[in-house]
Amino acid sequence: MPLLELRKVSLGYARTAVLEQVSIHLDEGEIVTLVGANGAGKSTIAKTVSGIVRPLSGDVLLDGKSVAGMTAAQRLRLGVAHVPEGRQIFSGMSVSENLMLGAHSLAATDQTALQERMEFVFRLFPVLKPRLSDIAGNFSGGQQQMLAIARGLMSKPRLLVLDEPSLGVAPLLVAEIFELIKKLRDQGISILLAEQNARQALSIADRGYVLENGAISISGLAATLAESPDIAERYLGVGTGASVSSERSDRMAARLTIAIS
Repeated sequence: MPLLELRKVSLGYARTAVLEQVSIHLDEGEIVTLVGANGAGKSTIAKTVSGIVRPLSGDVLLDGKSVAGMTAAQRLRLGVAHVPEGRQIFSGMSVSENLMLGAHSLAATDQTALQERMEFVFRLFPVLKPRLSDIAGNFSGGQQQMLAIARGLMSKPRLLVLDEPSLGVAPLLVAEIFELIKKLRDQGISILLAEQNARQALSIADRGYVLENGAISISGLAATLAESPDIAERYLGVGTGASVSSERSDRMAARLTIAIS
């Protein structure tokens, strides 16, 4: 039984569908990535899974049980944590305050569990521990993204929904963030990754779904998708387009040679 399943879900805003009849699933211990152009609907799916957006039709299931009618807070208590696009940390608050907001359900019930979770986060993000009193808004984009992921992990999620974690992050830190995502999967956290950086996303994912024209156009093993010439040309910046351009240049050069001679 999948940990997460969307069954023929139509998604959108104000009764206007953005995506039609979307069906995806994610098994325990997997990284599943959603790739596609900007505006393809990746973030809408991520918000639907976490309960921020309600589906127009269809069903969302967690452990085989419908959660379509549940709020984001209720889903959080079931182990679904969402790290939103653009990080959305509380920039005027300290690092410690941001982390505590992520752990509010633990803080009210079990101080020992809260401390254990803090130590877990510090092992993943050692840069945060000496800066607990620093104002989060003074951090770089990459550091803020790390704080946002750490805040999401404070609730001890089974399923972590990551929306565009590489957005606005310096290239040197992007690779570090994706390595961290792999490490989280290896520690038993299942991950739904919505990401425009298809190359990086497919390199760490187990499976992937490609979104185009309001629907899922292709799905399969991430390694297979990464090797597809069609996917490579459209989303990885390589593929047949380069050879077509080269052939056109060669033909033009031949015509010019004939004309000159």
